[in-house]
Amino acid sequence: MLELIAAIILIIGLIGMTVVVFRKIPVLVELPPQEIEGSGALGKLKNKIRNNGTLESFSGEILLQKILSKIRILTLKTDKKTDSWLAKLRQRSLEKKKKFSDDYWKRIRRGK
Repeated sequence: MLELIAAIILIIGLIGMTVVVFRKIPVLVELPPQEIEGSGALGKLKNKIRNNGTLESFSGEILLQKILSKIRILTLKTDKKTDSWLAKLRQRSLEKKKKFSDDYWKRIRRGK
């Protein structure tokens, strides 16, 4: 029963939306192109950017260079960090070897 009510509401809503869209299409077609683009803050910002000339001077190569340099810096940082981790691990293993003396097994055998 609830599914039937939900389906009826869905169908009525879709029919209502199509009626509104078909009523507004002729009004939207009659609008000049400048009003469609937007007269709000976003439209003004787009016009300023277009008139400023920053897009003509924009180069994809410069952006690519910046991205690659950032990636290079990131890889160098990770390399340095892993190098320090390896140095710590090597130092720990040397300390463990120093603690473990050569006569360890002899002392164990004597103790038994």
